[in-house]
Parts: sequence; structure tokens; C-alpha cells
Amino acid sequence: MPLPSPRPHTGSPHPRTGRWTLRDVLALPEDTTHRTELARGRLLTSPRPGLAHQRVSHRLHTLLERSARESGADVEILAAVNVIVPDGLLIPDLVIADAPAAHNADLTLHAHDILTVIEIVSPSTHHADHTRKPTLYATAAIPHYWRLDLPPIPRPHLTIGHRRARTDEDHRHALPTGHIRLNEPFPVDFDPEALVLR
Repeated sequence: MPLPSPRPHTGSPHPRTGRWTLRDVLALPEDTTHRTELARGRLLTSPRPGLAHQRVSHRLHTLLERSARESGADVEILAAVNVIVPDGLLIPDLVIADAPAAHNADLTLHAHDILTVIEIVSPSTHHADHTRKPTLYATAAIPHYWRLDLPPIPRPHLTIGHRRARTDEDHRHALPTGHIRLNEPFPVDFDPEALVLR
């Protein structure tokens, strides 16, 4: 279930100063217009994704579910779930999670139950998705990070990251455009451009 969030500017129903805690954020009333995350005691607030973003997310979700089922992977593909990380709480667009852990979860999943986080970049999330979040996911020891950049760049492209063993660093590289085959955390084949076609 997506995390409730406050309105981010003056006039917010939740004005306050100082650091926020995980308990503070989980206690906020529901806000259907924004997504709120917590990093290092500060709120990160962004608008809910638009229709183009939701279309790509749904198509990728469906593709990953089919690939996981065909490979026999014991995982669950989830959208916009609350993931507890050492520095707070993040809401990836999609996650590939350990199935038993996901089955037993309520409002949150812990980072150690996540195999892959996937961010689909929107204009409002570009800075966080490119700079802040990859480091937070690596620090949380999540093994795989995918970032899908959508048009207005000429073609959608996928950047993947792998956390380096026993470090808080990750190795990221952009994949060539066109058809992609990945083998972790299970085999999956797709063309990012097909995800954006109407």
C-alpha cells in the first residue's frame, strides 16, 4: 500500500521542524496526490506518477511477473511499496521481493527482503532517481537496482546497478538501447521501447 504523505509546501497540514522518524511518517493521514519518502530524517515528497509512467510501470510489472513464473523464481513483483532502509523509508516504483517475506508483510517490507528495486524516472523524481536513491539502495544492501529513463530522451534506456560485495558501493552502467536480456534475479527479456508504445 502506498505511503500516505503530507503536502510539501507552506500551508501543509503537517507543519513541523526537526527530524522526522519512521513512526512519524507512517502515522501521517493518507494523501492521494503525493508520494512521501524519508531519508536521513527529511521528507522527500513528489507528485503521484502520471499516466505515461503508470502505463510503463504496469507493462513492466506484467512482464516481470510472467518471467518470474516461467523461471520458477520464488518472488513477488510489487508496485509502490514502503521499503525500510537504514536511512529511512523509500517507495520504489516496482520491487522484486522474496515471496514469503512479501506474503507476511503489512505496511512495509525491509530492505533485506528485496532482490531488485526499479525506478521509472519522472521529471519530478529525476534528481532523486539519478543521485540520491541509488546510494540509499546500495547502503541498504539491496543487490540490484534498475533505473528506466523515459522520453523526452530519444529512446527509453535502462541503467542497472549491482551492489559490490561487502561494501556500500554499487556498480552502475547504462545498457544499449534495443532488446535486453537480464539473468538476475531471474531471466527476463524485453525491449524498453515497447513499454512506452501506445
